[in-house]
Amino acid sequence: MTGGSVARVLVDSPLPQLDQLFDYRVPDRLRDQVKAGVRVRVPLRSGGRIANGWLVELVESSEFEGRLSELEDVVSEVPLLVPEVWALARAVADRAAGNASDVLRLAVPSRYVRVERSWAAAAPDPGALPQASAPIHGADDGRLERGLRAGERMWFSADPRPVRLDSGVWVGAWALTLAQAAARVLADDRSSLLIVPDYRDQEQLQSALEAVVDARRIIRTDARQTGGARFRSFLDATGDAARIVVGNRSTVYAPAARLGLIAMWDDGDSLMNEPLAPGVHPRDAALIRTEQSGAALLFAGHAPSVEVVRLVEIGWVVEVTGTRHARPRVIATENQFSQEPGSARIPSAAWRQAQEAARHGPVLVQVARPGNTPLLACDRCREPARCAACGGGLAIPREGGVARCLLCGTAANGWACPTCEGTRLRAVTIGASRTADELGRAFPNTRVVLSDGEKPVLRVGADPALVVATRGAEPIADGGYRAVLLRDGERMLLRESLRVAEDCLRWWSNAAALVAPGSPVFLVGVGGALATALTTWRQGDWAASELASRRALRFPPAVRVASVTASAANVASAVTAVTAVPGVDALGPTPVDDGLSRALVRFDYAAGARVARELRAEMIRVATERRRPVSGRPVRRPAVLRVRFDDPDVP
Repeated sequence: MTGGSVARVLVDSPLPQLDQLFDYRVPDRLRDQVKAGVRVRVPLRSGGRIANGWLVELVESSEFEGRLSELEDVVSEVPLLVPEVWALARAVADRAAGNASDVLRLAVPSRYVRVERSWAAAAPDPGALPQASAPIHGADDGRLERGLRAGERMWFSADPRPVRLDSGVWVGAWALTLAQAAARVLADDRSSLLIVPDYRDQEQLQSALEAVVDARRIIRTDARQTGGARFRSFLDATGDAARIVVGNRSTVYAPAARLGLIAMWDDGDSLMNEPLAPGVHPRDAALIRTEQSGAALLFAGHAPSVEVVRLVEIGWVVEVTGTRHARPRVIATENQFSQEPGSARIPSAAWRQAQEAARHGPVLVQVARPGNTPLLACDRCREPARCAACGGGLAIPREGGVARCLLCGTAANGWACPTCEGTRLRAVTIGASRTADELGRAFPNTRVVLSDGEKPVLRVGADPALVVATRGAEPIADGGYRAVLLRDGERMLLRESLRVAEDCLRWWSNAAALVAPGSPVFLVGVGGALATALTTWRQGDWAASELASRRALRFPPAVRVASVTASAANVASAVTAVTAVPGVDALGPTPVDDGLSRALVRFDYAAGARVARELRAEMIRVATERRRPVSGRPVRRPAVLRVRFDDPDVP
């Protein structure tokens, strides 16, 4: 077709066969409304349905020789899909054998018409650009600034201590480093994307940003906002003014004028794993976006992820060393078995110092689990206690409560062990609330603060207090904690996961970084290489040795892994197709839920594009395979082949 305007549209659909651009003729009635990036409604030939979609581009002609269908309607008045976000979504989807429309659902929030119209009518007020500022905290030699200007990909080990802002607010030093890096980029009239795991980190980072830049230049985007506020923040980011966008994992897809920096704090945190299809980690999306935009990329943390260490080893990311930091004084107590009475299972040396420190300021006790007694077992044979109704684990949620099932909530009245017929229960693990109760009795004149997922506490003052927190929920203390006790280390390491040791080292490092300079950090019940890495503050060396071990065993991230889940026949067909690629091998298949099977495909990074194409072709084949109904039998659901690249649930 030639002549007239043609709209190229991505249909918003989960079907893999529709993950392409379709051409539609622009009718005269919509000619003044159509723009690249707007939402549209288009007809689908199958069943005469109307579908939503994105108008990606306008062209003068189409390669399709038949008659084009017309656009049905233009939905949004403002272009929401900017070209750089579309290019990123397409590349991310292709890398993971996914749909670009699934990526765009992460990138573009739900539309609010009233917000969109008020935003379009308002005059933008981006605020003043910052002037050249002092050297970035922790990087006084200027190396980090040079990397930002040159658009380098960098890893930076943050200063492990809290710092006080000019406003009087205390934050982790890492937050000030990232804020000053973003301010330096903003001074050159370029935007930054700052990505953190959760709202606690976001609160610190926003406080640091407000201390160094005009607050009108800061855009916050996260799930704690109302839908309208989040959409307004997104619209602000689509403007021409340079901004600093701070948020969680989906922030990597935010629009940004003249992008100059993508900074990611603690990329190894499990909260960074994207649960929605196609499940691409923001670290990988950031690597793609920096290649497309030329922006600098900064990974920062106290303990580098094994993935970042691999990128450093192959030269794709450069390690930037800053000012020599005073590392926390970590003391491993693996061999100190003696405990003081009522000490909540804390070795005597750590207990005595905690008592002394609590007279002068807050003391942090990190525990593995929330609740009172998270897990119970038979007192006689030590078999885990299970619910008689559904087989779920039994636990005591709070002091004075009755043991209940974690799954169905049934009370365990009259419980009897099916193995030995014992009727008494014993605690296998102790939760945060019970630890807080024990410490409260041992420190009768000291305030006890409990912080976990149900009772989050973001900050505590400098007054004496015992703060009991689950991993990841530790509050910031004014001036830092006078002592930190990392309890339940051996229990944390019992979790069945390839990443359990890496996760524990990161949890402990982040908690240790909250201590006041010179104050002690006690690692209870853990020894070996992990304890050495923490006490010497050489987490990168441990991660490098872990990477070498995984490379020898062909485990991620030394290689990439994709999980393939479907019926046994479809899994076998997909495995046959993909293992024809050189350097690809498969593990399984093994049975999973709903009568399906799962196989794991391992491959080198160089083979990733071809593996994605082969698996994508299999997904389309399965989705479009015709099945005739059999008389007298119920109609079967359409077959689905689920593919997840770099699956974090792979043990």
